[in-house]
Amino acid sequence: MLTIAQETYDAIVAHAKRDHPDEACGVVAGPEGSDRPERFVPMVNAAGSPTFYEFDSTELLALYKDMDARDEEPVVVYHSHTATEAYPSRTDIGLASEPNAHYVLVSTREHGNSEGPVEFRSYRITDGVVTEEEVTITPTGTADQRESTP
Repeated sequence: MLTIAQETYDAIVAHAKRDHPDEACGVVAGPEGSDRPERFVPMVNAAGSPTFYEFDSTELLALYKDMDARDEEPVVVYHSHTATEAYPSRTDIGLASEPNAHYVLVSTREHGNSEGPVEFRSYRITDGVVTEEEVTITPTGTADQRESTP
């Protein structure tokens, strides 16, 4: 189960809506071994595509160095789908390289960057096996939520 603060949920959804019609992507880091998503880190979709996302390699390297210095790991790896449901594609499954991470997908297909609900789902992806998990949203302020850039 993914437990995430309302503020972090809202930040992920806002990023997905802001980048629509292109896919948005990012990470929520947390203390190593804690399974607590605490530090929201929006990333640039280097592919600039409505059907594919790719982390910028320089930005990703800087993020991993920063997480290492803070004793953090990626607790959530998120991206958006702009025209399809919030379910991992074959490409998404192939790219899933963090066995302990929650893979969050946000679908903006219904309302794009306009007001309206999105589909927000979380998965564990291990060795190509996708398992959907429950998402619990806690009130804002229950965890240390900081936005940062690497």
